Amino acid sequence: MFRQSKTIITKLTNLSFQGSWRSRGSSAVEKALKYTVGQKIHNFTVKEVTAVPDLFLTAVKLSHDATGAQYLHAARDDSNNLFSVLFRTTPMDSTGVPHILEHTVLCGSQRFPCRDPFFKMLNRSLSTFMNAFTASDYTMYPFSTQNAKDFQNLLSVYLDAVFFPCLRELDFWQEGWRLEHENPTDPSSPLVFKGVVFNEMKGVFSDNERLYAQHLQNKLLPDHTYSVVSGGEPLAIPELTWEQLKHFHATHYHPSNARFFTYGDLPLEQHLQQIEEEAMSKFERTEPNTAVPPQTPWDKPRMDHVSCRPDALAPDPVKQNTLCMSFLLGDITDTFEMFTLSLLSSLMMSGPNSPFYKALIEPKIGSDFSSSAGFDGSTRQASFTIGLQGMAEDDTETVKHIIAQTIDDIIASGFEEEQIEALLHKIEIQMKHQSTSFGLALASYIASLWNHDGDPVQLLKISESVSRFRQCLKENPRYLQEKVQHYFKNNTHQLTLSMSPDERFLEKQAEAEEQKLQQKIQILSSEDRKDIYEKGLQLLAVQSTTQDASCLPALKVSDIEPIIPYTPVQPGAAGGVPVQYCEQPTNGMVYFRAMSNINSLPEDLKIYVPLFCSVITKMGSGMLDYRQQAQRIELKTGGLSVSPQIIPDTEDLDLYEQGIILSSSCLERNLPDMFQLWSDLFNSPRFDDEERLRVLVMMSAQELSNGISYSGHMYAMTRAARSLTPTADLQESFSGMDQVKFMKRIAEMTDLTSILRKLPRIKRHLFNPENMRCALNATPQKMPDVAAEVERFIGNIAGNRKERKPVRPSVVERALGPEAGAAATRKLISEAHFKPCQMKTYFQLPFNVNFVSECVRTVPFTHADYASLCILGRMMTAKFLHGEIREKGGAYGGGARMGGGGLFSFYSYRDPNSTQTLSAFRGGVEWARAGKFTQQDIDEAKLSVFSAVDAPVAPSDKGLGRFLNGITDEMKQAHRERLFAVTERNLIDVAGRYLGIGQQTCGVAILGPENESIRKDPSWVVK
Repeated sequence: MFRQSKTIITKLTNLSFQGSWRSRGSSAVEKALKYTVGQKIHNFTVKEVTAVPDLFLTAVKLSHDATGAQYLHAARDDSNNLFSVLFRTTPMDSTGVPHILEHTVLCGSQRFPCRDPFFKMLNRSLSTFMNAFTASDYTMYPFSTQNAKDFQNLLSVYLDAVFFPCLRELDFWQEGWRLEHENPTDPSSPLVFKGVVFNEMKGVFSDNERLYAQHLQNKLLPDHTYSVVSGGEPLAIPELTWEQLKHFHATHYHPSNARFFTYGDLPLEQHLQQIEEEAMSKFERTEPNTAVPPQTPWDKPRMDHVSCRPDALAPDPVKQNTLCMSFLLGDITDTFEMFTLSLLSSLMMSGPNSPFYKALIEPKIGSDFSSSAGFDGSTRQASFTIGLQGMAEDDTETVKHIIAQTIDDIIASGFEEEQIEALLHKIEIQMKHQSTSFGLALASYIASLWNHDGDPVQLLKISESVSRFRQCLKENPRYLQEKVQHYFKNNTHQLTLSMSPDERFLEKQAEAEEQKLQQKIQILSSEDRKDIYEKGLQLLAVQSTTQDASCLPALKVSDIEPIIPYTPVQPGAAGGVPVQYCEQPTNGMVYFRAMSNINSLPEDLKIYVPLFCSVITKMGSGMLDYRQQAQRIELKTGGLSVSPQIIPDTEDLDLYEQGIILSSSCLERNLPDMFQLWSDLFNSPRFDDEERLRVLVMMSAQELSNGISYSGHMYAMTRAARSLTPTADLQESFSGMDQVKFMKRIAEMTDLTSILRKLPRIKRHLFNPENMRCALNATPQKMPDVAAEVERFIGNIAGNRKERKPVRPSVVERALGPEAGAAATRKLISEAHFKPCQMKTYFQLPFNVNFVSECVRTVPFTHADYASLCILGRMMTAKFLHGEIREKGGAYGGGARMGGGGLFSFYSYRDPNSTQTLSAFRGGVEWARAGKFTQQDIDEAKLSVFSAVDAPVAPSDKGLGRFLNGITDEMKQAHRERLFAVTERNLIDVAGRYLGIGQQTCGVAILGPENESIRKDPSWVVK
């Protein structure tokens, strides 16, 4: 998977530090402190042992005696153990060699020669994460699991894959690129380019944001590896040869160029022994020539321009330009300087109190900051980028002037103390909040710095950096202003990059690809053509034969825990509102959620609910205007959010709960302040600032429009399901293409007063304690205080309580749980007369790949067949659809899955095909009905389903399933037992009964480029 610079580094601001806890007699943290510097363990030598109390871990740094490989172990009492190996990969051309190599090493190795052990292991393990990433200058292979035996299995497969891969020519063709007949079995069909990475990168480059970010990096750092596209530029990919791929592996994938990272509560010795025996002992030290030299600084600023595709869904069709200024900063191995600069970047542009927000966003010159804006520490030298997307070409000079002026203003007046405190408070919260994938976050967080030989342990000492930062400010009140002067005002290494749409962009791309194709074809001899045809057949034959995966290690179904751990919750009430209390080791944090149904909201206002949710916490409330409110939220909480929630019933597909969910978190000491912020929103929200609303609407519309090329499969699935159940119909209007188009219409309105007037009407129905229930997660010691604060909060908002009639008459009440008492019920809407119907929709969009989905109405969660459909979806994906859609079809991904709303969905992602993929979906159903699978296939699908069912849950989220959708531990256990019990007979039966042609109602949707045959087909609705 190709990762762009911006998304890759889980910056400090996104790093949620804790993991899933379990207490032990003698903890992993304490044991690791007993290692001593110089100690030898399995041919590794301990270099450093450091306690990192901020993150509750002990860091042990080692190096391998023979090869010099670097190793970092983070010992922590977290059962979700992680392994990762990282290689510094510095390509000097844009053929995508590190990215194609990352795909190809996972296609089979010496000990595990079967094709595609990586995808096969997804179904032979209980992993909580498995993937691989190609960044600009490294390739990383991480996995995590809670099962010790599984850890050893996956470690064997990963080590063998990266150090001893087969790198077969056929795998290179499948994953990288190849010339092949459009129909491989018909030599008279035209020759075309195919390949998984080739299509993936075509998809990446049809996303304007990714295109811009890529050019920005290439042009700001033109001297070395950052001037090329590590993921592969679609037209350069066909220049890569199989020989070059093998050479790149030999020079880069060596222990001397590797950094190993392990995390969690499993013993370090076992990891070291296995890594030494299975890999390291087979290598000698080399001197990898992979270091990235510093970029030569420019003596004067530069300017450049790129073109992109027009965006049919842009909030304002005449404003589709992007303009940014990017500044090259210092070396990322200077940990404290980078800490300071990333904080400075947040102070300069994050939130409505920041100078760049006031100067660039509020005048409404553009729709939002460019997604490349901000601090980027993923390259050897960091950079800071500031600029806008969704702006008019005429405003170019204005924006440049504003940026320069704002830099001057910051140097003159600096930042308010409260802004700095709010930011440091945010870091404190992030250090206390416990996430379930902490090991993965840590691996990503240290990757770039460690890759350039910085000290990863130093990066973990966050409190130390905070104290030092405070000290610098104390000693020199102009500390930050001087940094701005140095890095922005006096810095001649700056690039101004503009991007504008070109109506013929996709056409030109297609022409260039065609030209490239013809160049390749013209030099073919008749021998070459024959060879291409034969190799095409050979590849197809390999893709079509059932693989023997018996060489791969696997867990057994008997390795899965038969009984789920029970989560105790205490039901209660505050001022007549049901409250669920859940005592958890939240590390000094309190988590609040409230669900409020929208049953009394008039139908004409429903489509506005997502907009209401996105603006309600950003318009000001009580005595605070929106800027003061934003500051207060940052200073006292981990954020306040409101989002629409549609929850299907567990027993009846025509029954659902519709509402909004309020959620927030805070440090224990700030509990009264957090509830005060919510009280103000209930009692006196501000709906008087049309200018503010316009800014928020533009940002929201831009974000939706940008998201389609990345999440096209989700939009396709949502639309395909729309006509099948009432839940799915509402889901489409809240979060599907309907909502994208609706927000575009609102963004185009010249006057928003009519919208502004709707907000207080909506608020009366949504913020009504009569329709509410609350949930709180906190430590047992804090719970009495929490209960008292909730009581006070409900008392404060009692004035909003009003019994309002539901708009739809059929309301069904369901108890929240057996012991919750009569008061706690969920009021569900019943649409017993809903008639599911077939519908096929095609959204023609300026993309060069498709997103395809078909959905079928089946059964709800508690139905006896639900478990069989879950297993069927996983099995069909792994054993049939993956081969058809990805291997043969060349799409980046595809599969089938059973959803909680009773819908069985097929999908494909970044797919060169459209209707051919719909045939593959049908083929999957026929394959299952014919029983073309084994008991081993069923067991693997069960492992895969259980790895999702048993994914770790953070203390902040425990008890949430019960609170939201009424799924109790007893119901979960019953579902678990039904999953265990699924048989071959069940699978063949449900495939025929629910998915067979004409059995059930299905919906289809495709998002993709112009499609002549679909346009002429009257059974399709073309949008």
